[in-house]
Amino acid sequence: MGRFWTFRYTLLNAAYFVAFCTIHALAAVYLLANGFNNTEVGVLLAIANILSAIAQPVFAGIIDKPGALTNRRFIIISVLIIMAGSAILMITDKNKPIIYIIYIIIYMIQFAYQPVMTALCFEYQKAGCNIFYGLARGLGSASFAITAFFIGGIVEDMGVRILLIINIVAMVISAVIAYTFKKPKVSVTKKESATEMADENSTDSDELSQEKAHNNFFDFIKTYPAYAWFLVATICFFFAHNMINDFMIQIIRSLGGGETELGYANFLQAILELPVMALIGLVLKKITSNTLLIVSGAAFFVKTLILIFATNMAMMYFSQSFQLFAYAVFIPAAAYYVSGHMAELDQVKGQAFITSAITVGGVFSNLVSGWILDNLGITVMLITGAVVCGVGVVIAFFSMSSASSRHH
Repeated sequence: MGRFWTFRYTLLNAAYFVAFCTIHALAAVYLLANGFNNTEVGVLLAIANILSAIAQPVFAGIIDKPGALTNRRFIIISVLIIMAGSAILMITDKNKPIIYIIYIIIYMIQFAYQPVMTALCFEYQKAGCNIFYGLARGLGSASFAITAFFIGGIVEDMGVRILLIINIVAMVISAVIAYTFKKPKVSVTKKESATEMADENSTDSDELSQEKAHNNFFDFIKTYPAYAWFLVATICFFFAHNMINDFMIQIIRSLGGGETELGYANFLQAILELPVMALIGLVLKKITSNTLLIVSGAAFFVKTLILIFATNMAMMYFSQSFQLFAYAVFIPAAAYYVSGHMAELDQVKGQAFITSAITVGGVFSNLVSGWILDNLGITVMLITGAVVCGVGVVIAFFSMSSASSRHH
């Protein structure tokens, strides 16, 4: 039965990341084909990211309160909205105002339900469902990698409308799986024995679960001060990470590559996430989530640093290989950190604030990196990313070290 839960949760992740590739990774491709210029694309994505960063904790606060809106129901509502939005775009032919509004909505909602999927996993684990989170999340990344590898050629042959068709199919699959994802009623004993939590902090979660929810942001950061500082570090990490991802084609062209090499680079970094995420449960038995989060920050820094000195595509691929220790470690370690350190009634908010911090890092990157690239060049842009990321590593070291000392 454990495999059955993992299989369904894996399908939910795979469908999500196929859609994520079509809507997020190829946003510029779709929008440029519909008459938008680069500036308009940048502004649209910045607005969508800002709204997403605001919406995620708000939705999480509602879900965390006992009531009708559960993690599962929120996912079902989200995929139906994205499906409807994609269908509207299918019948909208280069109507920029409608495309602008609809694309912002589906982009925002798709980001908003990502942390809810993580919270869903830990909620079901604690109800006795043996879900192998790391494997499911890693296979989600693999589905993104495979989609990224093939989608460029498919779009060239069939046009950008195929992105919407793929997205609708992925959302239909998501809706069906989420609808059938019903939690079993279990006894307290089974509930305690079934959790996959590999982190040493699971006892802290049991103690914290007796506390009240902290729906006010300031109450939340007072309750979890180390986590609040870590959110600042996360913004710094993803400033550098998004800078590389958003402007990868320019970096690759400066090294003599093109769109084909861009596909290879995206595939490489995404496929490397699978083994790390799949094995993260075993790693957490030896190394705490706090330590892993510091390691991941250092890997983001090294990844950016290598690119400053890169002179050919081999060095680009070498830089991308640090995804193995950066993003691939960060995402599951952050999820386990939240699940292990926070009260039950703060779990969804905890996951959502991480995604919000990632999004805020992306917004700052969108606003700053393009200007630096246009006015000062690629090297200055990458140095800026490395400096900001380095500051994040220092903040993460002190915040996670203080969190560890408090829990011992």
